[in-house]
Amino acid sequence: MSALINRKPSTGKTPVLQEQLCFSVYSLSLAINKVYRPLLKKLELTYSQYLVMLVLWESDQRTVSDIGEQLFLDSATLTPLLKRLEAAALVQRVRSSQDERQVIICLTEEGRQLRLKAAGIMDEMFCAMGCSLEELTALREQLNNLRNHLIQHVV
Repeated sequence: MSALINRKPSTGKTPVLQEQLCFSVYSLSLAINKVYRPLLKKLELTYSQYLVMLVLWESDQRTVSDIGEQLFLDSATLTPLLKRLEAAALVQRVRSSQDERQVIICLTEEGRQLRLKAAGIMDEMFCAMGCSLEELTALREQLNNLRNHLIQHVV
């Protein structure tokens, strides 16, 4: 990592894949998804659907734009995802009474019950990661800080 930080501007040398932070993050994401896949299959959820459910379990009755903002997803990506969750009877989409342009996403009773079935997933992921809680907390904070710095540079 210090080579990445201390590196001078490009020397024309071809980048090496294993030295790229973006590849480490990308391959980590793939590995995490592989571990989640069989756990979420029991709930009949994809990883993206699980993230939406986590947002709603934290605070029900959220606008589509609020969910998208929290998950860093645009409405074109989020809308089909929400439609599939609605078809599975886990959420309900309702127009806001204050602003017809806004759609409120609400958990159904089945969606609320699914939270109980999902309760053990975090423990299983924690065990699979093989790190202490302190290490994972510090890593999460570093990744969040890095993401926030990068977002500031998006035009």
